[in-house]
Amino acid sequence: MIGGGQLARMTHQAAIALGQTLRVLATRSDEPAAQVSPDVVLGSHTDLDALRRAAQDVTVLTFDHEHVPTEHLEKLVADGVNVAPPPEALIHAQDKLVMRRRLDALGAPVPRYRAVSSVEDVDAFAREIGGPVVIKTVRGGYDGRGVVMASSVDEARDAVARYLADGVAVLVEERVAMKRELAALVARSPFGQGAAWPVVETVQRDGICVTVLAPAPGLSDELGSAASELALRLASELGVVGVLAVELFETVDGALMVNELAMRPHNSGHWTMDGARTSQFEQHLRAVLDYPLGDTAPLAPFTVMGNVLGAAETPVMSMDERVHHLFARMPDAKVHLYGKEERPGRKIGHVNIVGGAGESVDVLRERAERAAHWLSHAQWTDGWDSHA
Repeated sequence: MIGGGQLARMTHQAAIALGQTLRVLATRSDEPAAQVSPDVVLGSHTDLDALRRAAQDVTVLTFDHEHVPTEHLEKLVADGVNVAPPPEALIHAQDKLVMRRRLDALGAPVPRYRAVSSVEDVDAFAREIGGPVVIKTVRGGYDGRGVVMASSVDEARDAVARYLADGVAVLVEERVAMKRELAALVARSPFGQGAAWPVVETVQRDGICVTVLAPAPGLSDELGSAASELALRLASELGVVGVLAVELFETVDGALMVNELAMRPHNSGHWTMDGARTSQFEQHLRAVLDYPLGDTAPLAPFTVMGNVLGAAETPVMSMDERVHHLFARMPDAKVHLYGKEERPGRKIGHVNIVGGAGESVDVLRERAERAAHWLSHAQWTDGWDSHA
């Protein structure tokens, strides 16, 4: 797996159960996956020699992130390496303009957009759509980075001018009037078998996912099926092998629009580790190893995931003690920590709360968010005192 982050770390957990060893290409020995894998190659994903060392004698090469240069992957394929997803698919998760144009050609619902080569392009597009716009870097943005939600055309012009002056390619999109954000997670095997988990609602703060509600509350069967069918169709049309996450907008008028694609395990699927018959990490391995795909049925009516984000000030209380207190209060909480140093806003873990009989999604969400906040801040949001 190229990349030594938390996705590779959790994929390694699934690999152990399948009798597989996950080799990791990491930039440092203290990265989350490098801490736990016995087979680590140190090097950069932009270094072809490092990629070749990582790919030597492997069954399949796959990804923790999408940032490996396409030309390097094409050379690996020419070397005979089994790359999954293949570079001609992965490019649609690397380049937003390529993705928008291809989805447009496939008839998939996407926001109106335009490639930008000058600030005048922003003016023309804003006049054309008659509403607010979003500026996105064509490559490299994630977790809200590389996205400017412009409050005015002047702000959009300024953002584009800065990006273009730095040599960064950007595009402009209409800002979608949305009810909420959804994610449709599917997997596809090399010979075309597909599987879909229930569509989830993702809750964002400052461009970072903080909570996932699985399945999305109040989502009609019709719209949920449409989202899953769209994701499975895109996986097939693009030639994806492995997990595909399709991030969606549910618009105020009840339609769907595709926002982003990710061709790897995804934050919106972390709930599957405890709330589904087959986790996204096991499924990704099944897919890239060409095993039959696993059952994606949920284990409870609702599961809620809360992301643990680094606090503005790292608590004095150790993480070990925070986990101790959390389990004393919520023995059913399923904690997944990534072995990362705590920094403000950094994803350092997540908590899953799997619903029991009669538990509402609102109660589960409150518990999951409270647990995640406790692990981040060592403070209970309701003032609870374990020693009282």
